[in-house]
Amino acid sequence: MLSAIVILVILAALVFDYINGFHDTANAIATVVSTRVLTPRAAVLMAAVLNFAGALTSQNVAKTISKDLIDSHIATQPVILAAIIGAIVWNLVTWRYGIPSSSSHAIIGGLIGAAFVAGGLNAIKWLALKEKVLYPLVLSPLIGFLIGLSLMALIFTLFGKMHPGKVTAIFKRLQLVSAAFMAFFHGQSDAQKSMGIITLALVSAKMLAPTTHLVNHKMVTESAIPIWVVIACALAMALGTSAGGWKIIHTMGHKIIRLEPVHGFAAETSASIVLLITAKLGFAVSTTHVISGSIFGVGASKRLSAVRWGVAQNMLVAWVLTIPAAGSVAALSYFILNAMGVK
Repeated sequence: MLSAIVILVILAALVFDYINGFHDTANAIATVVSTRVLTPRAAVLMAAVLNFAGALTSQNVAKTISKDLIDSHIATQPVILAAIIGAIVWNLVTWRYGIPSSSSHAIIGGLIGAAFVAGGLNAIKWLALKEKVLYPLVLSPLIGFLIGLSLMALIFTLFGKMHPGKVTAIFKRLQLVSAAFMAFFHGQSDAQKSMGIITLALVSAKMLAPTTHLVNHKMVTESAIPIWVVIACALAMALGTSAGGWKIIHTMGHKIIRLEPVHGFAAETSASIVLLITAKLGFAVSTTHVISGSIFGVGASKRLSAVRWGVAQNMLVAWVLTIPAAGSVAALSYFILNAMGVK
């Protein structure tokens, strides 16, 4: 029987997942909308369906969130609830101002902040945090940048002598495919964060027993994610995506560079490659960071001045602030919940 606090945590996690959906819709469709390959309504519908499908296909990142970041003894319901509150507040603030920040790192920052005030420095698994969050945080947009730059160089080599109108016609069709892949991998990556949070809450409440089995010649203890959690998170993400996040779509699709279908195809393909690899490895990366880095790489292939670096600077500030800001709100939320006697 689920207790009231566990139900509250699950509902809060699904609210976060919904907000993640409309906050990060731009990751999947900003380029395909800005290049006018799809209408906004058609793009949002496609993204919602493929977000849902992607969310059903992998659990590696969810397992990272549920067991690799904070000590399981510290992961009480108030800690988890405070973490979600911190992430939701930061997401709403950045959405309000159209800043493409990371929902993934907001929830990670929330977990760190709440766990720190509840159990001190030892409550955080620093090695896993460094290897599965911080390194990928820095490297994933850089890799997206380099792949985007390289892919555009290859496209210029192959299509440089072709009439621009014909090139546009070709890449309008190809961008439909690349946008679909981007939406699928966004769902695969981002819905897993809420899956991990809900699984962590169920384990903390002793409603889900961990099991031990052999993985890559090592005995690993982890909890299987219930199918109802997977479906609920996939559905919440899809519903949020269907709501659209037009302010951030405008920033991603218009304020960084002027995108044509060829640029949209290259950016989405580059980001999809990065997200495919990181999901397999269980790295909690930001789809926002990855697609943004890819767009910057594509823009830099034209010329460095084609990229609006002032926008990039503002985005970088938001990226750096996300984990400590969400963590600070989560820490304050934990103090309030603790003072209220929430257990």
